[in-house]
Amino acid sequence: MPLTTGPLTTGRETTGSALLELDGISKSFGRVVVADNLSLRVGAADMVGIVGPNGAGKTSLFSLISGDLEPDSGEIRLGGTVITRQGAAARCRLGVGRTYQVPRPFGAMTVFENVLVAVQQGAGLRRRASYQRAAAILERAGLAAEANSPAERLGLLQRKRLELARALATGPRLLLLDEVAGGLTDPEVAQLVEIVSAIRGDGIAIIWIEHVVRALTGSVERLLCLAGGAFVGDGSPAAVLAQPAVREVFLGTEVTTSLAGPAPAVPAGGHPEGEEA
Repeated sequence: MPLTTGPLTTGRETTGSALLELDGISKSFGRVVVADNLSLRVGAADMVGIVGPNGAGKTSLFSLISGDLEPDSGEIRLGGTVITRQGAAARCRLGVGRTYQVPRPFGAMTVFENVLVAVQQGAGLRRRASYQRAAAILERAGLAAEANSPAERLGLLQRKRLELARALATGPRLLLLDEVAGGLTDPEVAQLVEIVSAIRGDGIAIIWIEHVVRALTGSVERLLCLAGGAFVGDGSPAAVLAQPAVREVFLGTEVTTSLAGPAPAVPAGGHPEGEEA
């Protein structure tokens, strides 16, 4: 699948070496703790993967970063600016883009219109500039041929791409990807990894939550494992996946060599090697 060349610039600049900083972030719902004194630093253009069991607090972490949830304690900074009490709309305008596990596009609107709304409301572009950016985003996401199709008619892969396109259309400095490979076949995962890697090449920092582990191990330099609202592993993918604590809480006691290997690739025959993690 051809990708456009040249970056999709955001028009924003990063200050300091750390783009995102979480200091002592905690959040609970009654006795259920979803974030337990979490601290995290992510630099501009970093690509970080997060794994963990269901209920570990991964999506809640994204909600805390994006502004959908407010922490009970701690501080969140973006480019050195404290954003802890700012809402999701304000954080979007500051450069935080996010996808959701279950894509929910505006079904009656076309694919192009869905992306155009994100460009105008998130990136703040208008008129010709907004149309040009929306078209470029669709090309990047591999959705140009579907531009005039109603979003409700899209299959799962196209919906995942549209979810990614809408987040990218807001002009993020930081892109939060939540299970964008879930439910896809190996060839589809390989295509998605290619798109995400190209986005990272534009200088956009990415934090990617994923259960398809090899989509991460072939893409990220840093992997974190979240369990019970706390990080139990942080380092290179191979090192983190080899840690006993990570095996126990996420992967079980057996971790195969292929699981820690590269992401599925599409060879000449069109069928990737290996199986989904």
